[in-house]
Amino acid sequence: MYHVKTILMAVKPLATSCAAGLKLAASRHSLRNAGNRCLPVQTRHYATSMTAEPFLNGSTSVYVEEMYEAWQKDPTSVHKSWDVFFRNTDQGLAPGQAYQAPPIFPSYQMTPVAYSQAPMPSPTAVAPLVAPQVGQQNVGSKTIDEHLAVQAIIRSYQIRGHNIAKLDPLGINSADLQDEKPKELQLHNYNLSESEMEQVFQLPSSCYIGGDQRALPLKDIISRLQSVYCEHIGLEFMFINNFEQCDWIRRRFETPGIMETSNDEKRVLMARLIRSTRFEEFLASTWVSEKRFGLEGCEVLIPAMKQVIDSSSERGVESFIMGMPHRGRLNVLANVCRKPLEHLFSQFEALTGRDEGSGDVKYHLGCSTVRRNHATNKNIHLAVVANPSHLEAVNPVVQGKTYAEQFYRGDRDGKKVMSMLLHGDAAFSGQGVVYETFHLSDLPSYSTMGTIHIVCNNQIGFTTDPRHSRSSPYCTDVARVVNAPIFHVNADDPEAVMYVCKVAAAWRNEFSKDVVIDLVSYRRHGHNEVDEPRFTQPLMYKRIGETKPLLEKYTNKLVSDGTVTEEEVQLEKTKYDGVLKKALAEVKSTVVYNAIWLDSPWTGFFAGKDPLKLPKTGVSETILMEIGKKCSTPPEDFVCHKALLRTLKDRAKMIENRIADWAIGEYFAFGSLLMEDVHVRLSGQDVERGTFSHRHHVLHDQDVDKKVYIPLKNLSQSQATYTACNSSLSEFGVLGFEVGYSLTNPNALVCWEAQFGDFSNTAQCIIDQFISSGQAKWARQSGIVLLLPHGYEGMGPEHSSARLERFLQMSNDDPDYYPPPGPHFASQQLNDCNWIVANCTTPANLFHILRRQILLPFRKPLILMTPKSLLRHPEARSSFDDFTESSLFHRMLLEDGPAASNPEAVEKLIFCSGKVYYDLAKTRRERGLDNKIAINRIEQITPFPFDRVESEATKYSNAKVVWCQEEHKNMGGWSYVEPCILTALKHTRKVSYAGRQTAPSTATGNKYQHITELQTLLNDAMNVEQTTMKVPV
Repeated sequence: MYHVKTILMAVKPLATSCAAGLKLAASRHSLRNAGNRCLPVQTRHYATSMTAEPFLNGSTSVYVEEMYEAWQKDPTSVHKSWDVFFRNTDQGLAPGQAYQAPPIFPSYQMTPVAYSQAPMPSPTAVAPLVAPQVGQQNVGSKTIDEHLAVQAIIRSYQIRGHNIAKLDPLGINSADLQDEKPKELQLHNYNLSESEMEQVFQLPSSCYIGGDQRALPLKDIISRLQSVYCEHIGLEFMFINNFEQCDWIRRRFETPGIMETSNDEKRVLMARLIRSTRFEEFLASTWVSEKRFGLEGCEVLIPAMKQVIDSSSERGVESFIMGMPHRGRLNVLANVCRKPLEHLFSQFEALTGRDEGSGDVKYHLGCSTVRRNHATNKNIHLAVVANPSHLEAVNPVVQGKTYAEQFYRGDRDGKKVMSMLLHGDAAFSGQGVVYETFHLSDLPSYSTMGTIHIVCNNQIGFTTDPRHSRSSPYCTDVARVVNAPIFHVNADDPEAVMYVCKVAAAWRNEFSKDVVIDLVSYRRHGHNEVDEPRFTQPLMYKRIGETKPLLEKYTNKLVSDGTVTEEEVQLEKTKYDGVLKKALAEVKSTVVYNAIWLDSPWTGFFAGKDPLKLPKTGVSETILMEIGKKCSTPPEDFVCHKALLRTLKDRAKMIENRIADWAIGEYFAFGSLLMEDVHVRLSGQDVERGTFSHRHHVLHDQDVDKKVYIPLKNLSQSQATYTACNSSLSEFGVLGFEVGYSLTNPNALVCWEAQFGDFSNTAQCIIDQFISSGQAKWARQSGIVLLLPHGYEGMGPEHSSARLERFLQMSNDDPDYYPPPGPHFASQQLNDCNWIVANCTTPANLFHILRRQILLPFRKPLILMTPKSLLRHPEARSSFDDFTESSLFHRMLLEDGPAASNPEAVEKLIFCSGKVYYDLAKTRRERGLDNKIAINRIEQITPFPFDRVESEATKYSNAKVVWCQEEHKNMGGWSYVEPCILTALKHTRKVSYAGRQTAPSTATGNKYQHITELQTLLNDAMNVEQTTMKVPV
């Protein structure tokens, strides 16, 4: 780089002599901006000012650097004038002396020839360039001006050619929403005229339009650039700040003849188009009024996906995880995944599944299949992940599932498993989760080593014109943030689409980075088949009505050029029509199960297990001591922070005293599972240390950068893998990722922790659409654990509540139904619920509920309200006796003080959950009410422990029943718990409320008001004279 800086300084005098000849002012601003996107982010310091150099700003400065790098490898690869200049610079000549003007090119005429057959100019066609003597004055500035102008033209086409590419099949829109031709692509702005069109110019080393030819006439240069960059493919890649990657793309599109398609490939393409088109036509004619969100207008999507799969399979990929919106999903299931057609058609016949679940609409369903890939003769696995109508919500789920499969296969480079994401144009540019997912693409614990994105670009939203739905030129501009190349292609040129798909697959394999294929197409019908689009887009749909379907246009082309005959086309159509009709005839005899749509089947997991058997979750004290020693002892050659050393010493002291706080309880849960060969993954914002500096699962050496020690990775030689990873500052994307991760393997504890509990509300879509309802809709279980810090401690509205009430509201546990009692009461409840919501108050109960999560014979999501102040509360400790083999998880922690010894004398029975228990216990002790008030902690709120509540109410038969919470009355557990308690008591007693009154905000931001509210609710709870706010039966 030092030499490059020296060269750039040396060129300064050259700029002064060339400035008059190079009149690029009209386009300089755009070139400068476009070119700078190709530069690595760095700060340069030059000895001389560069502001006056027209060709050393923007893209030209990059060009000089590229030429210098090429010259270092091969001096003959650059123009002789530059060779001389670089040699002089390397000899140490000062700025102003290195440049020596070349002799003028003689007049040169060349007969126009075919694009791929233009001959190299003969040695006599161009005058030989003789290196002038050092110090010789400029005698050929016009020549160098013209050469620099041509270099700028070439680079402008590479950067901006896509802006004038013929991408719209309808011919009415510019894909970038800009109708004007960029000034950089207008020849007159370069001070070049028709007289220079026949003049021969040497091509730069980073341009491949000449093939084996190193120089071409200007008219051929422009013609070839237009054919590469301005026809049916628009390339956006020059913003990538990596020369190797940019050059790789240039080679694959600029090399003459590289995009030719063989006749065999054309026949395969035609057959795939027939299947894609005839499938939609069959559905439309058989179920006329049904919504199916068909592919009409973008039928090329099916051949495109199959081409990506073929090309990737050739490179060794064995498993493809796909996510997509509803448009085209049925076609993808049928013709890409080869889902049995009778299963698809049964969804139109409204046949009810014979297994669990309420099901979902047909265009949301997923699948998992293994089939033979005919192109490679290899077996491949294809999974389409189920997705709700929240179009892009599935993106991070797919990435998490892909990453997990790569992890379990040991596929660190992503060569065996890859993800494909399909998008709509309006959603791709409009939904923030797209951006969040892209930003996971290169993070160490989240990267899937490249995703191929395919945009089905209808050039319209539901009814919204793209000019009103995005501010960016293209719907794909979000991909630029991760340096993903973007290949725009006219979807009515299927051969161009196939070539782009081949390049995309090769790109991912070569660089392990994302790539975007933008299929610029149209939507032949409205948003769905019964929608009327002409209300809002009359002119667009008039043109669509005049446009022939792609299959008709392409088969006519193949017939006219002799590739196939009309008989061959008709035979292929008839063959596939027969397949469709046969499948329809078999629908009525088809037995339907919701499970056939599983995108993540757990083969063998449920076999031989008793679904009603609760597991033993305790472990031996030996294991506890072993884990405790590891979590409290840093390695010898490691410099810990002094404060952290004190924390570790405190841990060691507790271990010695057989006591565990919250952090140690979590260590015990994770560590014991790891030693039982259960993979544990903890993800979220700042989870390695913990938001409240309590966890410290990753220790950092204070003297050596990047030197870390992870105790849970050093338990034993045979342990499973532990992953603790700080995530990006994202909830929607990261939680979706972890949900996908949890779907892949049931034998892993996958946890996502919110920085504060209420931050989960930005991931509400994942919680609502995937976690709470996933099993009911898609027969898909997940053991994902959400750790949500929750508790009112005067920290304000945004750091107090994890919105417990929302999770309880989404529970399918019926508060008016008391399940039949029996030995399997608790396990049956767990089997029947959609998720578990708990608010544990002891480290031991945390330990048991986390271990139970993985030891159950089935999987349910676990929503855990986790503490903040209790992390260090002296009473929130557990003895080792509460972790050992004879211990278990307690759905409700019962009163064990003086009140329990004389229940007849108890005047008030309080049920509560979470941190408020410690406030109540302290106040009760201070007021001497231990004999009069009993306090029970409901640890597992849903499924509700009806049996335990009933037995405790029976025990304290003379006591008034109260529910106490620290949340406001319209929040927290009250709305859910009140009818549950009444049901448990068979409506024979009243239930009163003690807590904060209703409020629109979760908590006050005023510390004094917080204390006042807390004192008020404690007074209400401790008042044994009267019951607050009696609720009538």
